[in-house]
Amino acid sequence: MRKILTVLAALASLSLTNCGYNAIQSEDEQIKANWSEVVNQYQRRADLVPNLVNSVKGFAQQEKDVLLGVTNARAKVGSIQATPEVLNDPAAFQKFQAAQGELSSALSRLLVVTENYPQLKSDALFKDLMSQLEGTENRITVARNRYIKAVQEYNVTIRSVPTNFTAMIFGYKEKPNFTVENEKEISTAPKVDFNPAPAPSK
Repeated sequence: MRKILTVLAALASLSLTNCGYNAIQSEDEQIKANWSEVVNQYQRRADLVPNLVNSVKGFAQQEKDVLLGVTNARAKVGSIQATPEVLNDPAAFQKFQAAQGELSSALSRLLVVTENYPQLKSDALFKDLMSQLEGTENRITVARNRYIKAVQEYNVTIRSVPTNFTAMIFGYKEKPNFTVENEKEISTAPKVDFNPAPAPSK
């Protein structure tokens, strides 16, 4: 009887190895690790925002609406828990992505405003913060790319035969990936027009 149980255990182990179960586990863990790095870099950016806002505030107190927009966008980002469970909930993932996009947009508006303040642009603290922000944005891009690649590999694995049967049995589903909200806008080539605008009629 013991020999039969040993043989059955060995066969079960062998079948789990060949059915892709281990590959699914490995790729799922890789996604979690890559997601942690994405969140880590987004947190780094969020931590920079208060210092950046205070730096601009010292030079551009009148830009209250823009500063408030950045502060509110950062608060919204902080209110969303970016736990690994988000990866299994497309709606929560989209909400997280939208909040990060809102912060990116608010920061873009802030940077446009700062162009009007030459003294601010030459301030050492502001320069340092901008350098850190630029570096963080690059790290976010790298982290997101790694996450996208890991999700792609995982999704291909759980949709391929025979691992798709294993995924179905154990309840593994496709993970959401990053998308571009304004895909239609960015896929349209910008129009370049060097003709001066006509003078307004009086």
